[in-house]
Amino acid sequence: MQIPDTAKDSYSKNGFHIFKEPIVDKERVQNALVGMDNVRAGKYDLGKPPEESPWNPGDDVNLLCKIEQPQIADRAIAELIRSPEIGEFVATATGAKMVQVWWVQLLYKPPIFKNEPRTTRVGWHHDWTYWKEFWEDGSELLTAWFSLKDVHAESGAMKFVAGSHLWEGMDGGDFYSQRNTSDDFNLPPGKNWNEQLALFPAGCMSIHHKLTLHGSGENTSSKPRRSFALHLRTDKSAPLLRRRENLTKYIDDMDICPIIFGEKVDKAFA
Repeated sequence: MQIPDTAKDSYSKNGFHIFKEPIVDKERVQNALVGMDNVRAGKYDLGKPPEESPWNPGDDVNLLCKIEQPQIADRAIAELIRSPEIGEFVATATGAKMVQVWWVQLLYKPPIFKNEPRTTRVGWHHDWTYWKEFWEDGSELLTAWFSLKDVHAESGAMKFVAGSHLWEGMDGGDFYSQRNTSDDFNLPPGKNWNEQLALFPAGCMSIHHKLTLHGSGENTSSKPRRSFALHLRTDKSAPLLRRRENLTKYIDDMDICPIIFGEKVDKAFA
């Protein structure tokens, strides 16, 4: 697939870009689907479990399933996240000289059954809230949200607030909030709350800036929403050395945190 010429302008202006054509081949997507099912069932073909996670095998299957670093446990997932196509698309949209995966989350959002209440919404938030204690200020960080199945409006799709990455002084929000409303935010003067849904077929992705407000609603379709969040850094980034733990503890392990575009850069803001 040819990378759209509009990707860089769209990402710079809106704080996100949605690639609506498949980026990797169907075989890798299908293999990752099987890998997702295996990890959720506690089957690890690489012989190691994922990182400690909010959801673990045996937990309620009707809750939002978020599993940290699943590529540690499953070969097919590891193969998907190191796809060079993902790196190339991200580099084109951001102008990066290097793109490295530094953290991955498996996300499985079950459908609502008979209108029973479920805690599957994701509240409005920006990612920097959860990352800033591990990275130097000014680090260029973003997320690629990669879908393994077609994403429709009823799927509990990701949604972004256009231009919110440029709003100074915005509260970071709360991932776990079930309110999913803009009422919790004080918008800067003259700014409008413009939500846009990320809808696309399997094998596609959206990317968003670390300061872009995003969230998602309930899955009212008949099928689960299945995706991975690939948290990425560019050459204009560096982890805080005194906090080289938790979210950045695998940064030097290329099997877990592969560089998917360019070559390793060790200096901050090189």
